[in-house]
Amino acid sequence: MKNKETIETYHFIKNDLTIKTVQKYKLPKKLLSKGTNNAKTAKNNYPTYILYMAPYTQNYKGINLCPKASDGCAAACLFTAGRGKFSNVMNARINKANYFVSNKKAFIWQLAAELVKINRLAKQTTLIRLNGTTDVDFVYLLKKYSNLDISDLTMLKFYDYTKVLQRALRYKNHPRYKITFSRSEDNEEQCIEALKQGINVAAVFNGYLPDQYKGFNVVDGDISDNEMLYYNGVVLGLKAKGQAKKDNSNFVIKTQVTILN
Repeated sequence: MKNKETIETYHFIKNDLTIKTVQKYKLPKKLLSKGTNNAKTAKNNYPTYILYMAPYTQNYKGINLCPKASDGCAAACLFTAGRGKFSNVMNARINKANYFVSNKKAFIWQLAAELVKINRLAKQTTLIRLNGTTDVDFVYLLKKYSNLDISDLTMLKFYDYTKVLQRALRYKNHPRYKITFSRSEDNEEQCIEALKQGINVAAVFNGYLPDQYKGFNVVDGDISDNEMLYYNGVVLGLKAKGQAKKDNSNFVIKTQVTILN
């Protein structure tokens, strides 16, 4: 596929008249962004590339790209944090989401081509995060639509967060893909199960990070985005960012100390 700005359009029809023409998407030049543009991934020990799309149902078809997202998760999504708060960044991510839901096969072929190229040009181990703000099984889709097995990309190391416990368990022992389960206000039992299985669990705190949570060790997940690669079966503590600072759903674990006069 030629990498030109292709625009697909659709029409709103009312009383047999076309009243508005809307762009579905423009073909993006690149799907993967360098991690140097992200405050957290910029701290990674290796070069990093991330795929950012609009999360949840923020695409023109209303397809949920975060199928297990809780209400608290959707409200606190990092889509609103960092550079994501700028309209041009939001629009670019929505555009990619529209591309994905419109022509999944073409999207995956383009993604596969970018991964193969990064692998070929890599001078050292390079990290890939395919779900910057979504929760899609791209490892499966890459194999299904492009016959690309990420195990063959020997210079690349993949990592992700997911709220789908079955996916975390499925890839638990994958040689090139490290996946962390994400806590929300409605999946505490699944978090405990993941931790018992040796899978890391990411949890958001609005105060200090405790040494332990539910009997499991807590490590500072904000040191870098690749902290998950060094641990198994621990809680990756993350500080509330963006809209998460305003959470009242228990998605964010409150550890603020109240000082009594």
